[in-house]
Amino acid sequence: MSVFTSTAAQHPAHRTGAAAPTTPAARVVGASKQYGSGDAAVVALDDVSVELDRGRFTAIMGPSGSGKSTLLHVLAGLDRPTSGEVYLGDTEITRMRDGRLTKLRRDRIGFIFQSFNLLPTMTAAENIVLPLRIAGRRPDRDWVASIVETVGLAERLGHRPSQLSGGQQQRVAAARALASRPEIVFADEPTGALDSRSGTELLRFLRSAVDDLFQTVVMVTHDPTAAAYADRVIFLADGRIAGEIHAPTAEDVLDHMKNLGA
Repeated sequence: MSVFTSTAAQHPAHRTGAAAPTTPAARVVGASKQYGSGDAAVVALDDVSVELDRGRFTAIMGPSGSGKSTLLHVLAGLDRPTSGEVYLGDTEITRMRDGRLTKLRRDRIGFIFQSFNLLPTMTAAENIVLPLRIAGRRPDRDWVASIVETVGLAERLGHRPSQLSGGQQQRVAAARALASRPEIVFADEPTGALDSRSGTELLRFLRSAVDDLFQTVVMVTHDPTAAAYADRVIFLADGRIAGEIHAPTAEDVLDHMKNLGA
C-alpha cells in the first residue's frame, strides 16, 4: 500500500524540543465503581484520584481483584464510574452520551487487548489503517510509516494474520492502535497471550512509541518485568491507590507487590 512509502527518517512525525503540555493526558477524580447492590455489592474502585502524564509510559498493577482493569476501563471510557469524574485531557467524559463517547474513543484513544482482533482476510497493512478507513479518514502517510518503522514489520506488511506469529500479530494490533495518532493508548494485559520473546518485542515497541513517537501509553499488567518498561508504576489494592514507583526496576515492582500480598 502506498500509505507506507515514506520513512520516519525522511518525514519526522513530531517536532523535537517542544515544551511538554501541562494538562494530564487523562485523570480520574474521586472515582468509585460498584457492581451489584446490597449484600451482593462489590466495590471495584473506592474513591480513586490519579493523573496520567502526557508522553509517558504508565503501568497499573495490583493483586487479582484490586481494580486495575476497572480503572483502565473507566479511564478509557469503556465503563462509567458509579461516582466521581473522568477526564480525557480537558474533556470530561463521565456523563457524555454514548454516541459522543464512541466517537471520542474512536478519534482520540487507541486500544490494545490480549486478543489481536485482526481481520483474517486483510493484510497487516490493511489491518493497521482499517479503523481510519471505517471512520472516513485518510491515513497520515508519514505518521503510519514512522509507526511501521518502529514496530519493525516493514517486511511483513503484505502478509495476512495467519502468516504472522503471535508476537507479530500483536505488534500489528499495536500499530493499528497508534495509526490514528491518539492522545493516549490503553493496553490491557497486552503480553498475556504471548511467549516471553514476543512479549519483549511488544514491550520494546511500546517503549519506543513513547520515546521516539512521543505517545502516551497506559498499560495494565501483572508482570513485574513488563512493568519495568514503564516510567511510572501505579499500584492498586482493594480498589484504592496503594503506592507508586518512578523509574522502576523489576525487583522494585516485585518487592512492592509482595508488600501488597500479591
